Amino acid sequence: MGKQQKGTQMDAQQKTSLHDKDVSVGQPQADATAKTDAAYEVTRLAALMARLRDPNGGCPWDLEQTNETIAPYAIEEAYEVLDAITRKDWQAFPDELGDLLLQVVYQTQLAQEAGQFDLATVARMVTEKMIRRHPHVTFGPDIVGETADNTADALGVSATAVVLGQWEKLKEKERQNALGAGKRAGALAGVPPQLPALLRASKIAGRAARVGFDWPDVEGVVAKVHEEMNEFAVEMAAGDKARMQDELGDVLFSLASLARRLKLDPEACLRQACDKFTRRFEAVEAHLASEGLSMQDQPVEKLDDIWKQVKKEQG
Repeated sequence: MGKQQKGTQMDAQQKTSLHDKDVSVGQPQADATAKTDAAYEVTRLAALMARLRDPNGGCPWDLEQTNETIAPYAIEEAYEVLDAITRKDWQAFPDELGDLLLQVVYQTQLAQEAGQFDLATVARMVTEKMIRRHPHVTFGPDIVGETADNTADALGVSATAVVLGQWEKLKEKERQNALGAGKRAGALAGVPPQLPALLRASKIAGRAARVGFDWPDVEGVVAKVHEEMNEFAVEMAAGDKARMQDELGDVLFSLASLARRLKLDPEACLRQACDKFTRRFEAVEAHLASEGLSMQDQPVEKLDDIWKQVKKEQG
């Protein structure tokens, strides 16, 4: 069964569940009831996934999938969650979060079939990691057990120290522990190559900066952007595409570094630019359509004039 077909079937089941419980988005519930409902629904979702993967009467499409074939859907669903947040579409938001959760359950089911780990392991590992990374927070026995003591005082860590960098120090310690004794994790270890390129560039530059590999002021970063632009212009004039690609990559990396230095998200900056271009382009199309004209038939000078007019109107 394809992704869309599966989504329709599962959405219907999820909606039925919500209607049966008469739960609406944002409606408060008693803690005990909410915990019981959450545990039941997650267990139900895991059971559904196991059934879809059951060789005896399961879904043929799901049975064909592997970790690799399913992996791209996680990225797609994460961006759909981001889109719902950006649009403040709180009706679609829980549905999109559910699609993302499904990807976690799906990958976990595949791992369980391979004898690697199960959903409980995934939940336990992330819970224990968050406890380690929040030494300034005291958790109750429902989280850390009856005898555990994880208070900030017990660990000798002040809340201020945590706020000012303890999180990253703890992450670095975890990376080092994962390597084992006698090995040293590099500053860039753990930055996934599969990240969107602008986000990866920002993270790499941030990691390098934490160990002192950075310009002393933002003016130095701006100068680097201009330097890379000049180098790209040289290769563009020479017409060497391979060198142009290399130098244009340096330009983009330097811009991502500049965004990081200014505490801006380069992905968010580019998304905003894409949204702005889309609004203005569609306004140009609408303007031409109102005159019975098509964009393809207009000279570039006319299109530029309309663009400037739209830009002035939209600000």
